[in-house]
Amino acid sequence: MAEYGLELHSEKTRLIEFGRFAQANRKRNGAGKPETFHFLGFTHICGTIHNGGNFTLMRKTVGKRMTAKLRNNAEELRRLINDSIEQTGNWLTQVLRGYFNYHAVPGNLRRLCTFRRETARHWLFILRRRNQRSQWTWERFCVLIDRYLPEPEILHPHPLERFYAKHPDKSRVR
Repeated sequence: MAEYGLELHSEKTRLIEFGRFAQANRKRNGAGKPETFHFLGFTHICGTIHNGGNFTLMRKTVGKRMTAKLRNNAEELRRLINDSIEQTGNWLTQVLRGYFNYHAVPGNLRRLCTFRRETARHWLFILRRRNQRSQWTWERFCVLIDRYLPEPEILHPHPLERFYAKHPDKSRVR
């Protein structure tokens, strides 16, 4: 690291037991669940697949980052309060697509749905603030949600799918 002029931050850098055998090793030693860590906007968690109990890496959007992005979107919506619904809807479409393009990894769908729902809730709040006699009900607003806010879907393949696509000669022994 010193060769490239890099240093490790003493408070942020530590070794943790993580991976395929971490849960069994920690159970044998009397420790709790394996630790999680934040990296590149995701919380990485040691997990298991339901139908077999095999190890899987679970990634969820870091809660603080998602909250900060939602707060930022709400502030921007307040700034755009007098723009047309179409302009605001197109802007929100771009915001959600960008967010989903990065965070749409296997196991993160619940967080993506939460992000979409909370963005819609902030938008409805702003639409209701535009005048004193607002006629915006949730049922009427659902038309705008369906039109402008894309449904979240997993865009990135599971790591094993990516591996087998790159190395088709490897056997899929399970």
